[in-house]
Amino acid sequence: MRLTVFWQRMADHFGEAYADSFARDHVMSELGGRTVHEALDAGWNAKDVWRGVCRALEMPDDRR
Repeated sequence: MRLTVFWQRMADHFGEAYADSFARDHVMSELGGRTVHEALDAGWNAKDVWRGVCRALEMPDDRR
């Protein structure tokens, strides 16, 4: 997954204004105790980060 697609999905789910705030502030065990930005900066694949966000928020399958 390209980062542009990842960020679009984040914006679609959280809204443009909140997506970046969530990505900076919300630490998830699904990302190894990291935020979205920390996981991406650590070299995680965007698709794996998106899957972690989906698991953490228990998103329904049609939103994944």
